[in-house]
Amino acid sequence: MIIRRGDVEIAVTGRGDVGPVVVMLHGLAGSSRELLPTADALIDSFRTLLIDQRGHGTSTRRPADLSREAFVGDVVAVIEELVPGERVRLVGQSMGAHTALLTAAARPDLVDRLVMLEGNAGGDDRPEEARRIGEYFASWPVPFADEASARSFLGDGALAVAWFNDLERTRGGLRPRFDADVMEATIAAVQADRWMEWENLATPTLAVFAENGMFTAAQKAELIRRRPGTRRADLAGGSHDAHLDAFDRWIELLRRYLNE
Repeated sequence: MIIRRGDVEIAVTGRGDVGPVVVMLHGLAGSSRELLPTADALIDSFRTLLIDQRGHGTSTRRPADLSREAFVGDVVAVIEELVPGERVRLVGQSMGAHTALLTAAARPDLVDRLVMLEGNAGGDDRPEEARRIGEYFASWPVPFADEASARSFLGDGALAVAWFNDLERTRGGLRPRFDADVMEATIAAVQADRWMEWENLATPTLAVFAENGMFTAAQKAELIRRRPGTRRADLAGGSHDAHLDAFDRWIELLRRYLNE
């Protein structure tokens, strides 16, 4: 499905046709493809809509507006067009968790409950981190000539496999479905702290952190301290991409919360 907002097309993949609606948002440089196993694990109880956020997947690759507000507007447009009059369960990972948080804050009338996997509201006061991420993606020797060269460069970790599976097959070779400069600009916008939205958020929320994720113990504690009503869960053994490398524990936790 394609939802059009001005000059931007947002691709949406649906799974299931019964039960409450769950909207899922991937992280930076990902796509809805990596959340398909999560959606399929819930298919007996939920209808799921997986969004390729702008600049990612098969949505518009180089949108002019990469503000956080633009990302939120896309999610709102998808919900209002595909499930009018309904409130959804909103699930996001990493940058997608940040988008989900801001969506719930802006439009609490659309969101019944929120799940943030490896997300935070504290921002990052190191602008060099966004540059580092952009430089990393710019260093990819694309197009990859073939699958072997792509696998060799990307490696065999859970996230690398997700990137590999999402490569676009073109006549010139295999290319990622995102551009490095767009990723840098996108994550730079995420670096501003959004404590005001977080502290005023009324939507019931589950914050999920992975044992080997990207946030420190102090950052995790600060998120809960600033909004004590938030429920927290920790995934043993998972990385920042725990939806990929701690899948069974992630699904057990997610299913239990969504079914409450």
